[in-house]
Amino acid sequence: MTAFIMAAKRGLNDLQDWGRQSLSWRILIPGCLLGLGLLFPEAGQIMVATISEAYLQVSVFVAFTLALIYGAERLFNFDMAAYLTGHPRAQVPIAAFLGALPGCGGAIVVVTQYVNGHVGFGALIAVLTATMGDAAFLLLAREPMTGLMVFGLGMVVGSLSGYVLEAIHGREFMRQQSLTSPEEAKRRAEAGRHRPASVKALHPIWVALMLPGVVFAVPIAMQVDPNTWFGGLSVYQPVTLLGFAGGVLALMMWAAHLSSDPGHQYTAANPNDLAEPQPTPTSRVINDTNFVTVWVIAAFLLFELGVHFTGADLNSWFAVWAPLTPLIAALVGFLPGCGPQIIVTTLYLTGAIPMAALFANAISNDGDALFPAIALAPRAAIVATLYTGIPALIVGYAAYFMMG
Repeated sequence: MTAFIMAAKRGLNDLQDWGRQSLSWRILIPGCLLGLGLLFPEAGQIMVATISEAYLQVSVFVAFTLALIYGAERLFNFDMAAYLTGHPRAQVPIAAFLGALPGCGGAIVVVTQYVNGHVGFGALIAVLTATMGDAAFLLLAREPMTGLMVFGLGMVVGSLSGYVLEAIHGREFMRQQSLTSPEEAKRRAEAGRHRPASVKALHPIWVALMLPGVVFAVPIAMQVDPNTWFGGLSVYQPVTLLGFAGGVLALMMWAAHLSSDPGHQYTAANPNDLAEPQPTPTSRVINDTNFVTVWVIAAFLLFELGVHFTGADLNSWFAVWAPLTPLIAALVGFLPGCGPQIIVTTLYLTGAIPMAALFANAISNDGDALFPAIALAPRAAIVATLYTGIPALIVGYAAYFMMG
C-alpha cells in the first residue's frame, strides 16, 4: 500500500513539475480564444463582453478583498497556525471559520497543521466541509447575501461534522508520517529552482487597470452602466474595454506563467523542510486574483459560448434533471481544485441549477486545500473528502425539498 501511495505521489509531483515548467499548454488557451474570435466575429464580441464582465464583476472584488485580508495579516502579524496549536478545544470551530473564509488559504493552514500533528481529525473534517474555495469570491461578488448564507452554513455544518467524526474516530485518526523521502524533497527543490522568473515590471500596469476597475465595479453592481458617463466616447464602450484589457492581462500573465515571486525556496539544513518565501501583500493579491480570474473567465465563456453555438436552453435541461442536481454538484465537489467549483457556482448564478445544488457543492468541495492533503496525507485526504459528501447530500436535498 505504501509503495502504491509513493508511486501515486511521484506521478502527481511529476505532473505538477511539468505544469510549472511547460508553458505551451497554457499559451494555447489565449491563442485558441483569439482564433475563435477571428473565425466567428459574433463569438468574438461575446468573448470581449464576457471577459470584461468577469473582470469588472468578480476580479476587482477579489483583488479588493484579498488586499484587505493580506494587508491585515501583515499589519497585525497574527500567526493562526500557532493559535490553533495552543487552543485544542477550539480547533474545530476555528478550523470551520478558516475554511468558510473566501479562498483556500485558511483551509491549507489547517491541512498542514493536521499533517504536522498540531490539530486533530475533527479540525481537518471541519475545514474541508466548510471551505468553498475561490468560488466564494464569485458568489460574494454577484450575490453577497447568498455568499454570507453559505459562509454561515459552512461554519455550522463544518463544526458539527468535525465534532461528530472526531468523537467517533478520535483526534489521531488517519494521521501518518510524511512519505516524502530526502531524495524526493531534493528533486522537488531542484524543480522549484527552475521555475520561471518573476516579472514584477507588469505590476504597475496590473494595478493601473485594477484601481479604476474597482471604481467602475461599484455602479455596475448597482445595475448602472458607467460607459454612459463618457458622453460621446460612450459609443466606444471605454469601461468595457478597460475590463477586457484587465482580464486579458490576467489571462496572459497566467498563461505565460509570469509569477509575482520566484517560487519556493528550500532550506539546506533539512531537505524535507520546505520553506516558503514571504511575498509582499501586493504579489499575493496579483497571483491569487489572476488565478481566480482565469477560472471565472473560463466558466463564463463556457456558459455563454455554449449557449451561443448550441442554442441550448440550459435552464430547461437542468429543470428536467433537477432532482439529481444536488447529487451531481456534490460529486463535482470531490474534484480537487477550485476550477470545477467555480463552474458550478456560475451555473447557479445564471439560473441553470437551484440553490440546493450550490449548497451541496459548497459543502462537498475542498478547493485547493485537497492538493496538499493528497500530497502529504493521501489516505486521510480521501477519507475526509468522502466524509464531506454525507452532510453535502443531507443539506443539499433538505434545501431542495424545502425550497421546492
